[in-house]
Amino acid sequence: MKRSAIVIPLLLAAALVPARAVAFCGFYVAKADTKLFNKASQVVLVRDGDRTVMTMANDFKGDLKEFAIVIPVPTFLERGQIHVAERALLDHLDAYSAPRLVEYFDGDPCRRVYEFAVPAPMMRKEASMDAAARAKSLGVKIEATYTVGEYDILILSAKESNGLEIWLRENGYRVPAGAARILGVYLKQGMRFFVAKVNVKEQGKLGFTYLRPLQVAYESPKFMLPIRLGMVNADGPQELFVYALTRQGRVETTNYRTVKLPADMDVPLFVKDEFGDFYKAMFRRQVDKEEMRTVFLEYAWDMSWCDPCAADPLSRDELRQLGVFWLEAPAGNEGSPGPKGPVRPMRRQPPFMNGAANVFLSRLHLRYDAAHFPEDLVLQETADRENFQGRYILRHPWKGGEQCAEAAAYRRELRLRQERDAETLARLTGWEVNSIRRKMNLQASATRRGEEPWWKSIWKD
Repeated sequence: MKRSAIVIPLLLAAALVPARAVAFCGFYVAKADTKLFNKASQVVLVRDGDRTVMTMANDFKGDLKEFAIVIPVPTFLERGQIHVAERALLDHLDAYSAPRLVEYFDGDPCRRVYEFAVPAPMMRKEASMDAAARAKSLGVKIEATYTVGEYDILILSAKESNGLEIWLRENGYRVPAGAARILGVYLKQGMRFFVAKVNVKEQGKLGFTYLRPLQVAYESPKFMLPIRLGMVNADGPQELFVYALTRQGRVETTNYRTVKLPADMDVPLFVKDEFGDFYKAMFRRQVDKEEMRTVFLEYAWDMSWCDPCAADPLSRDELRQLGVFWLEAPAGNEGSPGPKGPVRPMRRQPPFMNGAANVFLSRLHLRYDAAHFPEDLVLQETADRENFQGRYILRHPWKGGEQCAEAAAYRRELRLRQERDAETLARLTGWEVNSIRRKMNLQASATRRGEEPWWKSIWKD
């Protein structure tokens, strides 16, 4: 039976210590997570020095017997360097770092109520002699075979790319035409290949009906993401989300521009019911504007807190499961089972400080294809520890009927503000501005306030 090879890119993130920043305040009301996008891959990278722990989420749909992945890796991997994680870890990280919608409420201008910060709510199969001989004849060496959880895993090296391509085809991997050239690039770099298939028998024993993320730990000075192999047989642009957990600061690419997405902008209130559509349209417009040659920063934050929180920060235990190996376990091993159940911290931390210090998260998002991303991503750590998030703001108008000079000035400014919001939304998404104005019901709003149209004051008798 032929197997489809899903190639997940490998990223070597660098060691990137929290910095204080002015908080973003407001009520969090919606988030734009990875579920909004099709053909989306997620990679979590923990990096310090030359040490990396990589977690890969496989969103494979179909018969699990058909699942296989081929991943270039920079070094030989022993059995103990491979692990299987829980999907909930990536879901939590995604929710915590997702672009978010927040809302404020205008105060009574007659009482001079000012806006204050509001806290956020909180494979083991031995190869036969014939198979080994065939591999050797093609210049392919099976360096190791492991069964890890529900996966059968091979570590391969090869002398030349054509032989590797033939071996992969003969062993049930549907390798696209043209793959040999890309495989050759990685072979010249001395890279090996991590190959995994689902061991259906083992999966049945474990009781899982889905694929859990694979994790690998390794040491290498290489700081790059080989994405080209995954684009050989792609039928259109793909989405990639990279979550880099580091010590020192933000991660960026060096051979492509890394830019922050537009953020901290007021948008009309109806966007609350259409936030997913808004975010997809906004991201598509930015991709088009940059001609699909840019990596976008969606989030950069000290993981000990958040404001506003789309989800609570990850606990120390969760971060350790993702591979954050430099965290020291607190006394009592927070969250681990003890003689009388989980050990709890001696003193309760504020809700915005319940994560882990000394961990900085960079969330990168790119839409890519072979034409626009012809090179693998080369990355670097920076000393930039400024907090950033994709945040979009709803401001609910004051609806009181009091009459005072401040209220009249507020109503005049409100009309201008709403018009600016309509124009901002049109600019961000490409949506037609008059359609936005109709959804905002701007003229009706002015009539309800009992105010005369502006032009009546021009030619008074």
